[in-house]
Amino acid sequence: MDETARTRRAGRDGRLVGRVLGIPIYLNASIYVLAALVTFVYGDYVRAELRLPAAAGYAVGLGFVVCLLGSVLLHELGHALTARRFGIDVRGITLELLGGWTEMDRDAPGPRVDLLVSLAGPAVSLVLGGIASATAFALPDRTVLDQIFFQLAASNIIVAIFNVLPGLPLDGGRALRAGVWALIKDRNRATEIAGWAGRLIAFATGCVVVALYQLRVVTLFGMLFVLLVVFTLWQGAGQSIRLARMSRRFPLIDLRTLSRPVLVVPSGTSLGEAERRATQDGRPGIAMAAADSSGRIVALADPIAAARVPVDRRPWVPLDSVARGVDGMPALSVEASGEQVVKAVQAHPGAQYLVTAGEDVVGVLDVGDLAAFLEPRRVARWRATVPAKK
Repeated sequence: MDETARTRRAGRDGRLVGRVLGIPIYLNASIYVLAALVTFVYGDYVRAELRLPAAAGYAVGLGFVVCLLGSVLLHELGHALTARRFGIDVRGITLELLGGWTEMDRDAPGPRVDLLVSLAGPAVSLVLGGIASATAFALPDRTVLDQIFFQLAASNIIVAIFNVLPGLPLDGGRALRAGVWALIKDRNRATEIAGWAGRLIAFATGCVVVALYQLRVVTLFGMLFVLLVVFTLWQGAGQSIRLARMSRRFPLIDLRTLSRPVLVVPSGTSLGEAERRATQDGRPGIAMAAADSSGRIVALADPIAAARVPVDRRPWVPLDSVARGVDGMPALSVEASGEQVVKAVQAHPGAQYLVTAGEDVVGVLDVGDLAAFLEPRRVARWRATVPAKK
């Protein structure tokens, strides 16, 4: 399976193993599970089919794994090089248990580019499948090379066909999104539609494979493997829907209203006194900060650490002792657009961000407030479960 181009990924979950045409190549730890599984399963098959010694059979299985990973890499390079052709930088390619994906630094600028980038991978797989098929037919029957090229032909053609199914996160889902995007002029809505199509495909595929297992057309192992693919498809489609809904709210982000007001007290002020002033201030969600003798904010109170201080000790505990310095804390301009805010949070993950107007701190953005704004229903459901978990 190929989950293709994910953009603006917050973290890296693979090990760098090299570069191809300047593009970093990463291996996810799950790929070693796949390598071992295919080596032994295919090794046993080819050993029985060609009557080879066990070591030779497993060596052929390992060779097939290397060829298979090469095919997946070429598939992803199809996406990556096409994206580069249209000025989209590629951050890396990751190979994992069920395929691979290409990380790009931004979305396609229009539906035409999105369509071409999405179909480039399946096109490469189809060409590889054709070359492998021709080679298999040209080789003597029932030989090691014949078996490897036959399996490569079958796997590449299946990957090409499966990936053009019209539902995210498959390449065909991106192609569907491009078409809907061109029609309705709304990329986020098109992404959501393609995501629901992906969930429909995942559900239908699961039903079909369970029915085939009941009819004894596929083995238990085959059914479980396909159901793993179905689960991954369902999760990927859900993530696409979620990101599309969040992206629609980006333009609505306004740091003037989303950030929390700041109450500044002199450094050394007790926590109890700071809380009394915050209560008198009356503004909701106020953040407490300590300033030096020049009035410059030097530390921001940590609400969790402050809440842990017993009430009877708060008049004697300095605010500074439950605060953290602002040096190195990410800052956001109050004029920043919603997309700029999200990109900054992704680039510098943290719990709080200073909101500034020039050199002045005018507020504090809590990442929980941003999450609640972007996904109000999801956060509300999560908060509703918290009392039940206690």
